[in-house]
Amino acid sequence: MAKTNKPEGYPAVCPYFLVSDALKFLEFVKAAFDAEEIMVHKGDDGRVMHAEVRIDDSVIMFGNSTDAFPPETGAVFMFVSDTDATYKKALAAGATSRQEPDNKDYGRAAGIFDPFGNSWWITAV
Repeated sequence: MAKTNKPEGYPAVCPYFLVSDALKFLEFVKAAFDAEEIMVHKGDDGRVMHAEVRIDDSVIMFGNSTDAFPPETGAVFMFVSDTDATYKKALAAGATSRQEPDNKDYGRAAGIFDPFGNSWWITAV
């Protein structure tokens, strides 16, 4: 595969979410995963057209859904330093449990649904 032309500090693959309320999604990822806000671009109506956050060495992009681009759910796998702490923090931020923390062959793992229906699989190895 040829080298990509991407901005400095961005990974080659960035998950993109279309959510019903991008500002609430921003609040959730900040509270649950200590996401650092990179940018938020709003339209004239105040809705988020495009936003980006950094979680560790990754970037997640998102925006408000529209009639032309309805909400879509997805799933993200992420490595964390402490599965149990991250799981509890996500629940406190409004997530619901998909799978309680458990020891697996590949590490300590758990799963949550964010308030927008997306799955987040969190694992510490």
